[in-house]
Amino acid sequence: MLDPKFVQQNLEKVRQSLAQRGKAVEGLDQVAQLLQRKNALQVEHDQLRARQNAASEEIQKLKKAGQDASATLAEMKGVAERLKAIAPESEALEKELDELLMQIPNLPHASVPVGTGEQDNQVVRSWGEKPKFPFAPKPHWELGETLGILDFERGAKIAGARFTLYRNQAARLERALINFMLETHTRENGYEEVLPPFLVNADSLRGTGQLPKFEADLFKTTEGHYLVPTAEVPVTNIYRDEILKGEQLPISLTAYTPCFRSEAGSYGKDVRGLIRQHQFNKVELVKFARPESSYDELEKLTRDAESILQKLGLHYRVVALCTGDMGFSAAKTYDLEVWLPGQEAYREISSCSNFEDFQARRAKIRYKDEKGKNHLVHTLNGSG
Repeated sequence: MLDPKFVQQNLEKVRQSLAQRGKAVEGLDQVAQLLQRKNALQVEHDQLRARQNAASEEIQKLKKAGQDASATLAEMKGVAERLKAIAPESEALEKELDELLMQIPNLPHASVPVGTGEQDNQVVRSWGEKPKFPFAPKPHWELGETLGILDFERGAKIAGARFTLYRNQAARLERALINFMLETHTRENGYEEVLPPFLVNADSLRGTGQLPKFEADLFKTTEGHYLVPTAEVPVTNIYRDEILKGEQLPISLTAYTPCFRSEAGSYGKDVRGLIRQHQFNKVELVKFARPESSYDELEKLTRDAESILQKLGLHYRVVALCTGDMGFSAAKTYDLEVWLPGQEAYREISSCSNFEDFQARRAKIRYKDEKGKNHLVHTLNGSG
């Protein structure tokens, strides 16, 4: 969530920055109007309190002098009634303001390339070479079916479209890769492993930005819980509503979870094989950092994700997403795209993002500095 005070003081700058995302942002003017009303109420509240304090002294002096204080007492009755009315007005404004701000995406960092879609993304670097074969490589779905290790038909029978049954070597390879990634990040890259719940509540999803705007992408249980769309959600919310010690930062966590997504917006896109599944496994990297070092931490996190691809000997490229292609909560994102010979195309297999204080403001994750002052942390994450 954006800082309301920053929005009010820099309305046109915010409008221009959000326009770079290539989408009309509704509610920005309404946010400014609500902030003006909220500030006006606060000024009125403070003035009435000051009048109350002054009147209290006046009444004491009048009574001490044996004079009539009824006029001042009558005035104070009206002041008290108005103060009582201001409280629910202010609460209603705060609620309406929060609901509007929850719908507004993060501001792109100044270093993010400006553009409208993936054609405007910029390749930052690449590693390795495209592999060459003396034959035409098959896509993974054909290989999986030929070898009898990916059973799409039975996966669909068990659960429906976009679910896959892994068998034999595919199931073992999946398990081995998960362990390999976790071991690399904990033993070599300095992350603490956590195993979070695979169900989360609505507050957790609001904290990381999936709710309220993207509820259609989620699987919800009858009792109001949601299946995790990514480990980012439970791991980031470990510190929701907490104040960390400044010397603890940065905190680096890694977790494996299955991920569940409805893929509501994938109509017309390539969904063959293991692409855009409703359920898939993922290892996630999450960091909590001080604002002044968060972009250094983004570079480290991205390099940590790259280290896995390098150990596996996979040719990939690092792509800086443009303003129009970034996710809702991100201020800056690098995609890691691996070359798939069977499709003769690069595929995004990891997104590494800095959210700055966007998630932390929603989730109220703060740290106390050396002078005892509280600040919002910056949160980062990426597929590991």
